Amino acid sequence: MKKSLDHLPLPKQSELRHVVDVIRASFEEAIATRRAERLKNGKILKVILYGSYARGDWVHDPVGRYFSDFDLLVVVDHEDLTDGEFWFDATNRTMPGEGDIRTPVNIIVHSLDDVNDQLDRGRYFFADILRDGIILYDTPGAKLHKPATITAKAAIAEAEEFFSEWMASSKDFSEVAAFCVAQDKPKLAAFNLHQATEHLYHCVLLVVTLYSGKAHNLAFLRKKAEAIDARLANAWPRETKFERRCFELLREAYVKARYSKHYKISGEELAWLTERVEVLCALSRTICEERLGQMREEAAGED
Repeated sequence: MKKSLDHLPLPKQSELRHVVDVIRASFEEAIATRRAERLKNGKILKVILYGSYARGDWVHDPVGRYFSDFDLLVVVDHEDLTDGEFWFDATNRTMPGEGDIRTPVNIIVHSLDDVNDQLDRGRYFFADILRDGIILYDTPGAKLHKPATITAKAAIAEAEEFFSEWMASSKDFSEVAAFCVAQDKPKLAAFNLHQATEHLYHCVLLVVTLYSGKAHNLAFLRKKAEAIDARLANAWPRETKFERRCFELLREAYVKARYSKHYKISGEELAWLTERVEVLCALSRTICEERLGQMREEAAGED
């Protein structure tokens, strides 16, 4: 894998190195009080930059308000260390505006065994990281496997299973949300609409790339999915304060609709969100079915 950041402007190089330092320091603090050997002696084995900043096609568009993330894969030495509790502070401390950090940061965490298993199974996402990624931090002896080549038939079988499972679960959550609206339970309705939306985004990511991380943040999932297919942006108009507020209420619903007595959402906002989730569902179905059609053609070509 590559190790040079020379294709990036010097301020971006410096910022990336600072981000890695913050991640490592936050992780050390997170495991410092742990008693289990596998946790208190846990290690970050690799930090890998992938995505647009690794490839060199990042976007910085203040007018359109779109900024590419620093996409980072953190590889740890034990699966238990991938739990979000170890990365909460690292995520907060790498947000834009924290210290010298100006660029949005997206962190995904996997164990070395999991990454190598994904590579052995020919997962496109991890194979692309190995091809395009840049090592920012490395531990001697922690080796990544050479990616296998997944057959088109195996890929379509997995993608079809993902499509069936995640579209169905999204539909179930939407139906529960409608029931909650009818029962005048707006907070539960908002939570279930969040889940319907989350499952649609995971569906698109899994069908197209055969990978989706353990994420619940709709802003993150929306950005990743829209980077795969820009048509998905049509699900969420964001020109008015009302439109932006509604999406923010949906994003917050995963936690606040369940646990905060201060979370409020109106019937008008729920109606708008319900309509937009239906649009997202239709778009997601179209995109997934197009991808499945391409994969079937590729599988037929193997015969």
